Amino acid sequence: MKAETETMVSEIKQSMALLRRHLDYDQAVRRLDELNAIVEDPNLWNDAARAQKLMRERTQLQTNLDRYHGIQKDLDDALTLIELGEMEDDEDTVVEGEQGLRALKDQVAKAELESLLSGEADSNDCYLQVNAGAGGTEAQDWAQILLRMYTRWAEQHGYKVEYVEESDGEEAGIKSATVKVSGHNAFGWLKTESGVHRLVRISPYDSAARRHTSFSSVWVYPVVDDTIEIEILDKDLRVDTYRASGAGGQHVNRTESAVRITHMPSGIVVACQSERSQHQNRDHAMKMLRARLYEAELRRREEAAQATEDAKSDIGWGHQIRSYVLQPYQMVKDLRTGVETSDTQGVLDGDIDPFMQASLASKLTGTERRGETAAG
Repeated sequence: MKAETETMVSEIKQSMALLRRHLDYDQAVRRLDELNAIVEDPNLWNDAARAQKLMRERTQLQTNLDRYHGIQKDLDDALTLIELGEMEDDEDTVVEGEQGLRALKDQVAKAELESLLSGEADSNDCYLQVNAGAGGTEAQDWAQILLRMYTRWAEQHGYKVEYVEESDGEEAGIKSATVKVSGHNAFGWLKTESGVHRLVRISPYDSAARRHTSFSSVWVYPVVDDTIEIEILDKDLRVDTYRASGAGGQHVNRTESAVRITHMPSGIVVACQSERSQHQNRDHAMKMLRARLYEAELRRREEAAQATEDAKSDIGWGHQIRSYVLQPYQMVKDLRTGVETSDTQGVLDGDIDPFMQASLASKLTGTERRGETAAG
């Protein structure tokens, strides 16, 4: 076996050992056996809330263990393929096995990272909100580009995206929009994207073709289920109804049914216009408000560096987490981790995994990965 291949195999095995430790493999196997026995009890569903919680835990454990076992099988298959190719002096077979190892190396690295998504709400669905900063049409166009980037990313990873609220810009783009992203670990991955995003480009709206700098903010918060108690008093709410102003059609319902709820003690505002009735929109908006209050509590517990209102009150210089430069050169750089790439079009088409992975690794493990290059 080539020295390069041996090194790759060694790295994969090291990552698998870390993955096994993060999963607490032996305990996970024991707990899964316990849960499999529990779900055989016909009385389990007498307590629906408990049953749902146990079923979610069981599904998560089964998924993690299946993934680990799948990686182990793929490693064995690739090594067998290389061994057979070398025995029969078949270079094509060896190359095929080596290609399998390279793909497996990326796969196990991602699995190791995802095994660290053990936060209280990391596995939940989430809401992603984009707000245009100061700058009129330029910022509103940038907000729409960001929304498209996240929608592309979500669809590429098999997540479901539903539009909840959208407010059009005066000439182009959007003032704000909220989407619900559904799928396993949606919040765990996207939570690292909260913050201000800065764009530098030649403005398509400037007849003099001057370079403009625009800002938009992204805010991500988890969808919470009914088992999580969030106390909201009616006296603390201001409820407004209005006509939806978004794109209509597949995105939002354009009738007098849109609802905006302001939670006065916290200043949190949520809106929904995607449903057909005012009652449905109010119910969805209340779920969003519960999610926002829950996320705020999570941040307080975790002593997050960035406070909620910082990102909302000052969308501009000094608060950005990532810069997207299209002129005079091509570069997207994450200012927290130093990860950068010259493939700006790829990023805007949803290829943001390297940024998310680096930010998540830095946040969860405390490791600094400054200066690492994503591509180009």
